Amino acid sequence: MEEVTQYLPYKLKLWMDQHITPKEEKSIEEIRLRVGQAPQIIFHTHEQFVEKYIFSSMDATALLTKISEHSVYRLEEELQKGYITIQGGHRIGISGKVTIHNGSVQAITHVSSFNIRIAKAKIGISQALLPNIYDGKIKNTLLVGPPKSGKTTLLRDLIRTFSDGHYYVHGTRVGLVDERSEIAACYQGVPQHDLGRRTDVLSDCPKAEGMMMLIRSMSPQLLVADEIGNEDDCESVLEAVYAGVNVFCSIHGFSFEDIQKRPSMTQIMKRKAFDRIVILASNPSPGRVLTIYDSDGNRIHKQVRGIRNEMDRGNSNSFNVHVGGNRSGQTIYPKT
Repeated sequence: MEEVTQYLPYKLKLWMDQHITPKEEKSIEEIRLRVGQAPQIIFHTHEQFVEKYIFSSMDATALLTKISEHSVYRLEEELQKGYITIQGGHRIGISGKVTIHNGSVQAITHVSSFNIRIAKAKIGISQALLPNIYDGKIKNTLLVGPPKSGKTTLLRDLIRTFSDGHYYVHGTRVGLVDERSEIAACYQGVPQHDLGRRTDVLSDCPKAEGMMMLIRSMSPQLLVADEIGNEDDCESVLEAVYAGVNVFCSIHGFSFEDIQKRPSMTQIMKRKAFDRIVILASNPSPGRVLTIYDSDGNRIHKQVRGIRNEMDRGNSNSFNVHVGGNRSGQTIYPKT
């Protein structure tokens, strides 16, 4: 948290030091700052406003100056995208007055709101899913879920697992197109999260173009992209599959039927590009797998438990509740 609190106004940082316990600090997901309003701290299970302190326009200017290291022009491209990645992989979303040029967003000026999202990797959360997406060969997999369902966190751990290798998964060359810099959270070009020793990252690059670039330049065995959706993304996924490259992707959605209805997904679904379609649960249990489908839409598994992201910190023992777990704590992976 020190990577984040160093940017906060002194009075807010002092209040947090005095009123938030170390245990509570670990459950912080977001810190929202709005000019003229009390800061809002969002924890895993609740939220809290710091009523005794009002975030001012001077505070906003000072925060932006700290983030930009006293050169706002250095952040011109990030300000255009609406978010800034800081050391540690934490992301600061911004909003304010938008400047339009030729119909496109040129920049966000007079920043009035900040959303500091705390980055936390969860090592090992993908293990319960592995038997369903790997049987000696990698199965092309699509993760489907609403916001905060754990898609990005799960993808991140899958990348690390396949890149480094698991006790029955061979180490794999992984190419990641991180268009929004959420998975790798690159800071000055260097990933802030552990993505394994065989992973190459294209950060801040459009997914459709990036996937083709990686195939041509880095010859990945596994290609990963977060939140596909438009026709260009889907066409690039098909191109990758036809080129013999395995793919892991995620998409916003609530069900198998939901993604079937999307016009941009028509060809992917029709051509059965994904061997496994994993449906993640929405709140209040983020990170939980509800159902896994094969390419024909048949359910092959129900409720893979023990897959938890940074927003799901229950006290349950993952060794005892995940698929194949037993009371001794030994992991027994079922065949699909």
